[in-house]
Order: sequence, then structure tokens, then C-alpha cells
Amino acid sequence: MDKESYIRRVKGFRTKKTLGQNFLIDYSAIEKILEYVDPCDDVVEIGAGVGFVTEELVKKAKSVTAIEIDKDAIKILEKNCKFSILNKENSCDFKIIEQDILKTDLSQFKKDKELKIVANIPYYITSPILAHLLGEIDDINNKNRNSISEIILMVQYEVAKRLVASEKSENIKDYGLLSILAQFWADVEIIKKVSKYSFYPAPKVDSALVRLRINKNPKVEVTPFLRKTIKASFSTRRKNIKNCLQNASFLGVEDALQSCNIDLNTRGEKLSIQDFSNLSKALYEKSKN
Repeated sequence: MDKESYIRRVKGFRTKKTLGQNFLIDYSAIEKILEYVDPCDDVVEIGAGVGFVTEELVKKAKSVTAIEIDKDAIKILEKNCKFSILNKENSCDFKIIEQDILKTDLSQFKKDKELKIVANIPYYITSPILAHLLGEIDDINNKNRNSISEIILMVQYEVAKRLVASEKSENIKDYGLLSILAQFWADVEIIKKVSKYSFYPAPKVDSALVRLRINKNPKVEVTPFLRKTIKASFSTRRKNIKNCLQNASFLGVEDALQSCNIDLNTRGEKLSIQDFSNLSKALYEKSKN
């Protein structure tokens, strides 16, 4: 289907800026999403909107649970997806949940295998939604994450670069708390950059399709001070790591840094996830002395 067809279908719908609604109208981008969905998959779609992606998902997946908060969008979503299901050879278990994703326990939708998440989410709540899906880095038994195998996520392109950034990135400002949150529990890759003109109404910036493959185990050992150490290290980017940690009331900061062979004047964005793990262990030991 071409963009003009999608635009004609959605033009009568009054988009709501407060919900950050920008509907994907580029079928090539929708096809790219579908490449990562198998007929045996139980899919949860976050922010289904009027259903342009959803109506394709129900043709391919075993089951689709669409989570949408906009009552007006839901009316159109129901109509579009029921029509798609009628024109599919195999039946799809389809349902719509009218609820805020941040208040939704995804584990309730898990059946025989882990869920596959598809999401085109408002840019302003990307971080809270990722934290809800993945849990904090020290949240070992997060119910949502333990119910998910993979997340196919449409986000602002600048956010996508942050999700895949590391201490070795050319633009070190991309690397931070969001990078570590995503990579601590998942393997993250940018699948495709998506033009702002692939949406209606068009946002001001380009987007990217990102894939997060969830791992059963964390990237490094989870220690008592790990989350606090990471957050403190990025708290003030202009300050060196020694000052950031001391301002966060850690004890024995200089000794801990030296024991990990970390320069006192370096900054948090120069440390790998493994470096943070080693440092948090050292700081924890110093706290017991």
C-alpha cells in the first residue's frame, strides 16, 4: 500500500499531540517490522494507533494483543484488524487492551513462549517505557522482561544512537544511562533509519527501527552498588568520576578507582559496563571497612 492510501484513511482522524501520535504510513518500514515476526509468535503491540501495523501483524502472527490508550483510535483499530483477520487463512487470536502501557503487566499475556514486542512509541516517554519493559539493571526477576524474547521498537533516530552507544562511540555524548539500561539485558542493533516523512503527521525528526534481543542473564554481575555507581557517574557529565562519586556520598572513592586502574580524572562516559561492575564491587568493599 502506498503512503497516499494510508493518508486518505487517516485524514479524518484527529491526531492528539498530547499522546504524541504519528502514524507509520510507509509500507516498506512496516514490511521491515514484519520480517522479525513469525507465524508462531505471540505479539504485543504497544501504541497500536489506528492499526496500520496491527492489520499486517494479525495476518502473520499466532496472536496479537494491541495496547492502545486512545478511545477514538481503538474504534478504527477494531474495524481495520477484524477485516484483516477475515481475509487471513489461519485465525489469529486478536484482542485490544485499552490501557496505559506503563500500568500494564505484560506477563499476563505470555502463553507457551516469550512475547515479541512491537512498538511505535511517543518520543517523550521512550525511556520510561524501556525501563518498564526491561526493568532496572539490578532488577533480576523483572516480570515484564522475563516474559519477552525480543522488542522491535520505533524511536527517534537520536535516541536509537543512544541505545546502541558505548564508551567507544565516536560521539561520546550518545553513551549514558539509557545505553546501559538497554544493553545490560539485551543485544541492541539499529535495523533501519526511517524518514520523518514515513509518518502522518510528519514529526520534526527522523526515526529508526531498533531491535533488542533479550538475554536471560545480565551483561555483567549485578552488585549491591551497581545502579547507584552508574547513576552517580553520569550525574554531572562535566565533572570527573572521582567528584561525581564523592558527591554521591561514596566512601573510599580514590582507593576504589585506583584498585580498578581507573584514572581519577576520567569521566563516566569513558567506562564500559564491565568497568562499572568492577568499580561498584570496589566501592561496596570500601563501604564495609
